[in-house]
Amino acid sequence: MDRISRLFFNSLLIRRWRETAQLATMRNEPTACRTRRMDVLIVDDEPLACERLRGLLAAHTDVTVVGQAGNGREALAAVESLHPDVLLLDIAMPVMDGLEVAHHLARLETPPAVVFCTAYDAHALAAFEAAAVDYLVKPVRAERLATALERARRQVAVRPHAPLPELPRSQARSHLSARLRGSLRLIPIDDIAYLQADEKYVAVHHARGEDLIEESLKSLEAEFGERFLRIHRNCLVAADAVLELRRGHDGQSHILLRNVAAPLEVSRRCLPALRERIRHL
Repeated sequence: MDRISRLFFNSLLIRRWRETAQLATMRNEPTACRTRRMDVLIVDDEPLACERLRGLLAAHTDVTVVGQAGNGREALAAVESLHPDVLLLDIAMPVMDGLEVAHHLARLETPPAVVFCTAYDAHALAAFEAAAVDYLVKPVRAERLATALERARRQVAVRPHAPLPELPRSQARSHLSARLRGSLRLIPIDDIAYLQADEKYVAVHHARGEDLIEESLKSLEAEFGERFLRIHRNCLVAADAVLELRRGHDGQSHILLRNVAAPLEVSRRCLPALRERIRHL
């Protein structure tokens, strides 16, 4: 989708969210789930924005602010420890942005409802693709926040629900996430030595050990192709971990990686392209 089309859909989606919010306010329909208490986590790197949201939420006696995070990694750690029902989530943040946070949350069995709160309307389409409950443009207005909370309450009331869809990504993630007994382990891309397909999983070999993720090697190569080299149909290695490409007496080639004890086999089919990529490292 070109830039003009994205701008058009962004403005259209924001208008649609606002119109449905106005209709909900006009109807003021009581719901059985409205009395349910909700735990909210505020995620924003701007203290003033967090303070404003806390002030607006204070008017809602059925809402408890259980915590606050200043970036995406802190947010995911807080979700794991606090189990909030709703995230009020900024998009532009250091370390990890809000859209990547939503991607990782989608891997949980019962992810919290996500309401994006951002100063820009340029991410509305990405928020829609992320199945966000609502999209609020700063400065957040009290009536829009109230509607967003009601939408979140409805979603929370019907849990457990199916995980959110896999999110389209305009830029590569900074982390991969592995599911461990209902929680998430974040793996920085910079720490990964190699990725190896293992049946329907991919084994991620990294600085702290090994984890399995439920993603395909093909999709990881499409996302991180600039940072990883294919050495075999079932293996990608980190370009910055390569020490040496070595050919044995039997004609079989192997690649040696930094901090990896055993050399990895290189297939004859991948060898020419691998040599070309290594020349340009």
